[in-house]
Amino acid sequence: MPSTRDATEVTATSFAPGHLTGIFAPRLGARDPRARGSVGAGLVLDLGVHATASWRAGARDQVRVRTEPSFRAPISTEVARRLKGDRKGTLRVELRHELPVGQGFGMSAAGALATGLAVARTLGEPKSRAVATAHLADLFGGGGLGGVAAILGGGLELRRSPGIPPWGEIRRRRFPYRVFVSAAGRPLASPALLRDPDFLARVEAAANDGLARLGSHPTALEFLATSEEFTHNLRLASPTLRRTIVALRRTGASVSQAMLGRSWFAVATDPASRRRLILALQRAGAAAVEVGVRPPTA
Repeated sequence: MPSTRDATEVTATSFAPGHLTGIFAPRLGARDPRARGSVGAGLVLDLGVHATASWRAGARDQVRVRTEPSFRAPISTEVARRLKGDRKGTLRVELRHELPVGQGFGMSAAGALATGLAVARTLGEPKSRAVATAHLADLFGGGGLGGVAAILGGGLELRRSPGIPPWGEIRRRRFPYRVFVSAAGRPLASPALLRDPDFLARVEAAANDGLARLGSHPTALEFLATSEEFTHNLRLASPTLRRTIVALRRTGASVSQAMLGRSWFAVATDPASRRRLILALQRAGAAAVEVGVRPPTA
């Protein structure tokens, strides 16, 4: 619920979770952009983006978005501007990102959704408008292809058809393992890649078999195996990232590239492989974070 600091300023907070994509394929043909995005599967994380929005009506007209850590946030800024619309006043948004930006951890979608939810609460706008605005800003801003839809509920999510509700269909299952994540290089230029027809065709070809095998109700182990295969088939990883993935797989953990980032995620499905994975990370001096997967909520 929004709170009022004084007679004119209204504040609200929100949280949107991060997300890991293990496999995806673009679906951009729908006339209505709310029905565009991707099909695929991923994990909704406990860490994400916290937003605080404050709105003060008045003659001064301003939208300001600040981030921690500090960086330009054009997609979140676009969300704030569109929700504010023609209202006269000052809208400020503070965002705190808990995972690296631009590394396949869903921070663009989470920032857009957290911004949308917090701003909508200060302005009295419905949640559905916040969700649609965040989805469109992320889609047209080059942030991702369906990240907002994916994080509207938790768990292991399977995007059966693209877009936000009620256009998209997403099925969710409990994921019983924790996940290690780490960046392994500079961020990829996701907006440029997602506008490249040749790259999108490569993604489609790499995803075909895996999406068919996942079916309607994939298990955790099926998702992990499919993600490893997609990483191999897409061949997007740099030589350094490939070497890291191969080395960590020797521990018995499942390790894949987080899409789209120069980053990896690893899941150890038994105590022995988890111990070996932690030891390998310590020996390599790798700065990894262990994070939980949010339980399914929808």
